[in-house]
This record gives sequence, C-alpha cells and structure tokens, in this order.
Amino acid sequence: MCGRYYVDDETAREIRRLVLKLDQRMRRESDQTAAVFPSQKATVITGRERHMEAEQMIWGFPRFDGRGLLINARAETAVERRTFKESVLHRRCVIPAKGFWEWNKSKEKFSFERMDSQVMFMAGCYDCFDGQERFVILTTEANPSVKPVHDRMPLILERNELEDWVTDDNAVEYFLHKTPAMLGKNAEYEQICLF
Repeated sequence: MCGRYYVDDETAREIRRLVLKLDQRMRRESDQTAAVFPSQKATVITGRERHMEAEQMIWGFPRFDGRGLLINARAETAVERRTFKESVLHRRCVIPAKGFWEWNKSKEKFSFERMDSQVMFMAGCYDCFDGQERFVILTTEANPSVKPVHDRMPLILERNELEDWVTDDNAVEYFLHKTPAMLGKNAEYEQICLF
C-alpha cells in the first residue's frame, strides 16, 4: 500500500457514531475529503481498558536508522518482526477511512473504496516513540479487486469485527490471515492503449 488514504464527511460521521455509541467525545471533522499523509496526525480507534475509544496519533513508526518512517507492516509477518510484534499482539487500532489510493507500475492513480459501505476500517497497531503515540497500517496480499493495480492492500476489517480486533488478543491470528472484502476501483483517468 502506498502512503495515502483519505477520509470524507461520511467517514467522519461514522467515526462520530462509533464514538458516541461508546460515550466518547469526538471533534468535528471537515466536510471535504482530506488526504492523510505519513507523519500527520489522524483519528484511530483503540481498545484501551477493554473498550473502544477514538484518539489522535501520528501515522508512521520512526525507522531505527532515523531515515524516514515505517508506515505499513505486513500482516503475515508482523508478529515475527521485533519492530511490530508487541504492538500487534497488545496494541491494535482501527484506522477509519473513506478509501485509499494506489498507483500501478505506469504511475496511474486509482482509488479504492468499499462498495457496500461509506466507511472502510483498516487494521493497524500502535506504539509510543519519544512520548508520541504512532500507528502503522497492516497490509496483506491484494485480493482480486486490488491485484491488477498493486500486489498489497490494507487489511480491511468488517464493522462487526472492530471491537474484537482492538480488545481480543486471542483473535489476532485469525485477523492477520483473513482476506479483505472486495473493493470498488476508480481512476481519475485510464490510459488508453491503441495497440
């Protein structure tokens, strides 16, 4: 997954519905679609104290060499990697989004969104670095809806899986190996090949 996802007004409303249901306070989001870039703060849903709550965190773990950020973790190997193991096992989060962008080998940009919902829930994990809480998005092998564009995609959760993902340490292995739902694909333009 490349380093961009996006949130729109409906995504913000869904976040508020979740948070209000959980009796949490949420600041009003913008009415416009806004790109979220690595190193920016974004709203994530965590499972502290065994209940869900919305928090602001920075997207990206600092690299050990100090050069840039790690923004994704492979779901298939996250529990084997020292950088992600404890976070995946004990500090999981959900990243709500309208969708995400991906580029193919020809540098054409595509957006991916749920066809059955206004909001997509991406699985993630978080940790604290120098007093700042930061998250990464878990990725998995692309399903047939994304594979023509890119070989990886975010690990997408269903709405009814959110609480288990952030609170149930025993369910981690199941989630890390699930196949995400099919997504709709749109392009600003599509390159026409005459030959």
